[in-house]
Amino acid sequence: MSAAEAPVAEGDGPARGAMRPGGLLDVLGVASVVLDTDGRIVLWSPQAEELFGYTAQEALGEFAARLMVHERHLDLVGTLFADVMRTGQSWAGGFPIRHKDGSTRVVEFRNMRLLDDRGEVYALGLAADQSTVRRLEQDVALSERMVKQAPIGYGVLDIRLRFVSVNPALERISGLPAAEHVGRTPREVLPLVETEALEAAARRVLETGTPSIDDTLVGRTSADPDQDHIWSHSLYRLEDAMGNVLGVAVSLADITEQYRASVEAERARRRLAVIADASARIGTTLELDRTACELAEVAVPELADVVAVDLLEAVVEGRPSTLGPSESAMLRAFALRPEDGSDAVRAADPPGHMARYAPDRLVTECVRSGEAVLVPQVKDEDLPRIARSPEAAVLLGRAGLHSYLAVPLIARGEVLGALDLKRTRNPAPFDEDDLLLARELASRAAVQIDNARWYQNARNTALTLQRSLLPSHPPVTTGLEVASRYQPAGATSEVGGDWFDVIPLEGGRTALVVGDVMGSGISAAATMGRLRTATTTLASLELDPALLLEHLDKTTSALDHSIATCVYAVHDPHLRQCRIANAGHLPPVRVRPGRPPELLDLPTGVPLGVGGVGFTTVTVDFEPGDELVFYTDGLVETRRHSLDERLDLLLSLLDDPERPLEEVCDFLLRTLHHPDNHDDVALLIARAQQLP
Repeated sequence: MSAAEAPVAEGDGPARGAMRPGGLLDVLGVASVVLDTDGRIVLWSPQAEELFGYTAQEALGEFAARLMVHERHLDLVGTLFADVMRTGQSWAGGFPIRHKDGSTRVVEFRNMRLLDDRGEVYALGLAADQSTVRRLEQDVALSERMVKQAPIGYGVLDIRLRFVSVNPALERISGLPAAEHVGRTPREVLPLVETEALEAAARRVLETGTPSIDDTLVGRTSADPDQDHIWSHSLYRLEDAMGNVLGVAVSLADITEQYRASVEAERARRRLAVIADASARIGTTLELDRTACELAEVAVPELADVVAVDLLEAVVEGRPSTLGPSESAMLRAFALRPEDGSDAVRAADPPGHMARYAPDRLVTECVRSGEAVLVPQVKDEDLPRIARSPEAAVLLGRAGLHSYLAVPLIARGEVLGALDLKRTRNPAPFDEDDLLLARELASRAAVQIDNARWYQNARNTALTLQRSLLPSHPPVTTGLEVASRYQPAGATSEVGGDWFDVIPLEGGRTALVVGDVMGSGISAAATMGRLRTATTTLASLELDPALLLEHLDKTTSALDHSIATCVYAVHDPHLRQCRIANAGHLPPVRVRPGRPPELLDLPTGVPLGVGGVGFTTVTVDFEPGDELVFYTDGLVETRRHSLDERLDLLLSLLDDPERPLEEVCDFLLRTLHHPDNHDDVALLIARAQQLP
């Protein structure tokens, strides 16, 4: 029967409508037999027919003892029957009876004397199969014992969802005795628990009969009013043997500790995942900005809603970073995440910005002491010590900053800066576990940041040296228009030793030089400077290009096993020619109006520093309007393409001999040179001019 078919009750009164009979008596199969004073059967129920095997026609009028009792028990039965009829006291017990089929079975009897309105006396016997009675008694005893002693709370709700009974465990959960449950709904008994969902689920179970298994409830009860608990609850519809809906059984198991353990396990798993992510993502390059951004990206949103990475300006410049008690901290912002323009983000310093933080600021305390600063619950009076300025403090308050954490970035015993963490959306305050995770991230990232800043300093030094050794602007020469570019390698590699030079010579002639020292760093830059100086000196001697390369080869051999490639050309505007010699370098491109660009067919020669091999001078025509394009291999070489493909691409880009040379330089670098290329580029373009 569905809940809709159940009788309707109003208030505390009885249910209205037809009630279907319960099925317990049917389970027992209770038989009814009525005897007269002589012991003859005068009434015989259908259950008696089923229990004893005799039909009513066979049983009525017969002596019950002779019909159902073995001969050896007749005297005992007669005595018991006489006592009941004489005294009027009932008798109950088990007794063996004889079935019609000849078998014997033990039956539970209850005998009592009856008196009708005429004063006549009868005996009523109620009987049930003893094994059925014992099984039902065992089931009831087992259920009652389990329910009463179970650590899980059990209760029964009627069809109106009012408690009918509860076990001791449910009393302990609610903090109320059983009497205060009976007749009340779960919402009335547990007002601080999310019982709406439970009652809605109970109604569905009443309607459908489908159990609701292992849903959760959260709230507080009188047993522990100061702390939330979490319970797993299940609901089952109760029916009798006839299918009548009796109500809903409710089970409640407190899973608070298991839930907290699972939450903690999940947090630990996520922390490990963040650390693993950090190991893979932080320090992929030696770029200081990029490394700081990688740290910020790992920490958002797993650890904080807003993350900033700030470094002490002294550290960035390579100076000691110690701060006195009254000193402000000069911090340069290197990373800020997210980039959503929120109030909390606007309150932070944008990347590249340098700011002075007063001695009382928390981030100053962090970098001065080298210890983390944790403010689990940020109050209004804390905002001025977190923000750089009063305006930033207002923005943080408006953003809802409620928890703050600053962790120092320490590498090789030196404080580099701070990892600044704020929570505005995540409602949980920073705790000790968050502090441990932040320290681990900061520790891993600080080493990478320190490597990046030392590399950056070394690279800047080499780049400064190299730029100082290159001509800032090619000199004005007779009969030539010249443009040049030097492009350092990408941040993943050190500065190389590429160079170019334009050297005025006697008679209006001009020497054009492009070279590449193998290797990188300061040593390559220094070697390049020495070779450039030697080339300038030798060029003044008016040497043939091949002979000049031979002298450079000897000079290079003396420079600690250095090797370099070089192209040396001398332009004579009067002869409209260029004499060119090559020492292992890529050939120049000649661009002539009305003709396709071409790679000059020069003997390649061997690099400078190899020694023992001569060089060859080749003379090529160089008319007004013609261009020569000199370059180093960083312009055309890549890991993904063959050199022939890249040289063909270079030729295809030199299709407009009328384009200004400065534009040509920028166009070639923009098109051919990748920012992450592992080599630097020297580019020199010369266009022949008509002499006056």
